[in-house]
Amino acid sequence: MTTETATPARKARVLVLFGGRSSEHAVSCVTAAGVLEAIDRSRYDVVPVGIARSGQWSLVSADPSAWSLRSDVLPEVTANEQAVVMGTAGDGRAGQELLVAAPGSVPESLGRVDVVLPLLHGPFGEDGTLQGMLEMADMRYVGAGVLASAVGMDKHFMKVVFASVGLEVGPYVVVTDRQWRTDSEASIERATALEFPLFVKPARAGSSMGITRVEDAAGIRAAVEAARAFDPKVVIEAGIVGREIEVAVLQGRGLDAPRTSLPGEIAIQPGDHAWYDFEAKYVDGAAAELSCPADLPAEVIERVRHSAAEAFEAIGGEGLSRVDFFYTPEGRLVINEINTMPGFTPISMYPQMWAKSGLGYTELIDELIGLALDRGTGLR
Repeated sequence: MTTETATPARKARVLVLFGGRSSEHAVSCVTAAGVLEAIDRSRYDVVPVGIARSGQWSLVSADPSAWSLRSDVLPEVTANEQAVVMGTAGDGRAGQELLVAAPGSVPESLGRVDVVLPLLHGPFGEDGTLQGMLEMADMRYVGAGVLASAVGMDKHFMKVVFASVGLEVGPYVVVTDRQWRTDSEASIERATALEFPLFVKPARAGSSMGITRVEDAAGIRAAVEAARAFDPKVVIEAGIVGREIEVAVLQGRGLDAPRTSLPGEIAIQPGDHAWYDFEAKYVDGAAAELSCPADLPAEVIERVRHSAAEAFEAIGGEGLSRVDFFYTPEGRLVINEINTMPGFTPISMYPQMWAKSGLGYTELIDELIGLALDRGTGLR
């Protein structure tokens, strides 16, 4: 009689990709620190790859402390000699082989990757560019696809899509590079027709980078120039009087509808921050407080969760998104934006809302990886 020994299942290989070329490079590193700390190493073989500001991919440390925010020092990926490139797997299966190409050495294989976890915020990572590259390589990845990522990154086109499905958006104007360079006064005049205060924003940036609150017409020009340092396309929004309500959205399994968390509310604490800026989000831990579930009538909770799922489906979302609204004193829900790769540290609003809704941080990472492994490559 013979005894058969079960072969242990191979762990899925996860490429944790972070850093990048955008102004949100440091935020991406902090997000990676949280994920590297929490991901279940008994289930996943983790390959950490950082993208330097130059665009070079490098094999980097898997130690979360290397990428954590320490005091006022922002973490950064620097290019090293362990440059990472992709090669074809050559076996007809989805997934690509990673190679380390050190100078003067024969490229060394790191093996085949099953799924990419792209923890990149902003342009050249969250905006569909990286997603397009991964689609071309037949690599599965966590999060939104090419079009949804591009729409979700562009504050102009996301508003167009939201309005097309009946979601209320606030008054705004768009200032393109050509418009500003040929007739900036006309752009300023269009902006003054909006109700002050105004929020002047780079169209394709996040983490409150380059945003200025403007109280009168005299401040518009400088605010637009500040935004243009991040993006030549600028969106100018009228300030909305209302409470800031957020909902975390998670793709459903199979043909199931998107799942939504309990809504959360951001309360800016008295102090140095008039609004939820970069310092309040990532540096000053006492600047903001999340209440989840937000103190809202049951009917409004149901309505905001439904609207968040609508916004997710309107852009063709996959994986995850955070959807932000204003709840006005008159009871209106005005959608502010969707973020297809929201801040994902353990204290970020997206995982906090899911934790309050019964799904812990490690379990949330596991669910996102599972969703990506389940979906096919190519058109869907």
